[in-house]
Amino acid sequence: MILVDDHCHLMHKAYTDIDKVIDNAKKAGVKAIICSGINPPTNREALEIAKKYPMARASLGIYPVDALGIEQDVEGGLTTHKGPIDLDKEFEFIKQNKEKIAAVGEVGLDYHWVKDLELQKKERENFARIIEFVEKLKKPIIVHTRKAEQDCIDMLTSSKLKNVILHCFEGRKSLIKKAADAGFIFSVPTSIARSQHFQVLVEMVSINQLTTETDGPYLSPDGSFPNMPENVKVVIDKIAQIKKFEPEEVANNVWLNFQRIYG
Repeated sequence: MILVDDHCHLMHKAYTDIDKVIDNAKKAGVKAIICSGINPPTNREALEIAKKYPMARASLGIYPVDALGIEQDVEGGLTTHKGPIDLDKEFEFIKQNKEKIAAVGEVGLDYHWVKDLELQKKERENFARIIEFVEKLKKPIIVHTRKAEQDCIDMLTSSKLKNVILHCFEGRKSLIKKAADAGFIFSVPTSIARSQHFQVLVEMVSINQLTTETDGPYLSPDGSFPNMPENVKVVIDKIAQIKKFEPEEVANNVWLNFQRIYG
């Protein structure tokens, strides 16, 4: 069975032995991992990991909270960035590495950590600039939407973006439908094992618009830490159960979706 982890922070300090993490993933059937950066230092770390491990592919991101210069890494395991991110400077870096990356992300909006309305407005301004940049770059975009799903979907559906992956999307049913109708892809995390929301999402969305992720080291199937890439098999099994497919059929569909998205 071919498995993919569409979103994992392999540079997190919880992965004390990356060689072992990658080896265990291979043994479980994982063929590809998207290693997601969130700021300038982790973007560079993602590129180094992708260079060292052929199964890992880098996605370079500008996390909305980091973009504002708000220091928060509650888990204390990702390299932080001091001060607001210079978007133009990071855009240039991403452009220079276009051929080495699978996507731009994670990017988006976050109203969970940012509750100030003026700062939320600044987040939207930053996201609008990122969307415009990715439109020109013509790469897939991996979007973080926490507590800001309506604004994210409104901005994305108004854009010219062709390849949108919604990471751990927690929007209400009407927004799931709107995003699905727009052709967006939903990246389903391993926490589907204990999340009715993600189970409902899978029920609503075509299998041709689903992919699997861990968001490692977070969102494990049972709430433990750290989450490992090989756990994506849990998502395959849950999708199969919900859609009444064979797990192998689901895995093959997800692999085809992954190839179509990232090439």
